[in-house]
Amino acid sequence: MITQEQIQILANKYQTTELNIRREYLQHLFLSYFYQQPETTKIYFKGGTALKILYGSPRFSEDLDFNSGATEFKNIERALLSTLLEIEREGIKINLNEAKKTSGGYLAVIEGYLPEKLTIQLQISWRRKKSKPQLVTAVNDFVPTYTLIGLSTEQLIGEKIQALFARRLPRDFYDLYFALRANLLSPDQKKSLPRLLILIRKTKINFAKELRSFLPKSHWLIVKDFKETLKQETQRFV
Repeated sequence: MITQEQIQILANKYQTTELNIRREYLQHLFLSYFYQQPETTKIYFKGGTALKILYGSPRFSEDLDFNSGATEFKNIERALLSTLLEIEREGIKINLNEAKKTSGGYLAVIEGYLPEKLTIQLQISWRRKKSKPQLVTAVNDFVPTYTLIGLSTEQLIGEKIQALFARRLPRDFYDLYFALRANLLSPDQKKSLPRLLILIRKTKINFAKELRSFLPKSHWLIVKDFKETLKQETQRFV
């Protein structure tokens, strides 16, 4: 299990809070054991946490999101319980606070104590459209290097763009900014940028207030006038 000294060192390194470090440690620990389970071969990691872990986004994230098209409910629960058992063997108290099948997939809420309680929501979405997975090695500062199955870059970014149109949350706007800076959008996805530019111009979100707690201090200047920054970045591709 990670020590308090290691947490402090990593919090200083990434210019963030100890809470963000504890949560990311638990996320890595969960993923490393989850993808050792035989039932997870058709469950594909995606979302904002995937952007951070797989592509180096500086934004810390709270949840773990996945796609699946052919995994039975009982198999997901078996994989989840086996993963939590392995985490407990690391000396971490962890509880499954909620686990249920939903109309769109599967939802679970995990509580870990490091030693303070923190919560991670896990959501698996059923997708009729065939997913394009990729096998990825996750090199990190928290646990030994491990392998996971991620959604393809094109599909991951495509879903992030859809989320921005649907939810218009601060994190969705920031993830678009990161994807543009990292040149992760496909040529077809860039065709949606004029419509996204309209959303950016209309939004009244206080980005500094909403995003600072999830970004390193070195990135706070970016979100100080983030609406204008994102407009300029988007216009480069329009």
